[in-house]
Amino acid sequence: MDESVFNDLADAELMRIEAALEGCGVDLDIEPKPGGVLEVEFDNGSKIIINRHSAAREIWVAARSGGFHFKPQEGGWIAGRDGSELYTLLSRLVAEQAGCSVSLQPS
Repeated sequence: MDESVFNDLADAELMRIEAALEGCGVDLDIEPKPGGVLEVEFDNGSKIIINRHSAAREIWVAARSGGFHFKPQEGGWIAGRDGSELYTLLSRLVAEQAGCSVSLQPS
């Protein structure tokens, strides 16, 4: 996949992730940063960083419980390590760091 095509695809997904996080009912701050980065900060001071990694053609997620890499596959974003889907994993990570149940869905 061409880098510019990937960047457009990843940027659109980051916007969907931001919208899903804003509507999830958890008290958090989302700060988009230049270069395709979303910084999500929770009341307890912990953060999740979500960014596009153009060279690898992946979306990367860094959370307290670890780092995860997602490739676009079959209309979604799938983790190379265990095959988990991006929004399923994000729901778990947000719930862990916020201390409440969360179910994120793409908007």
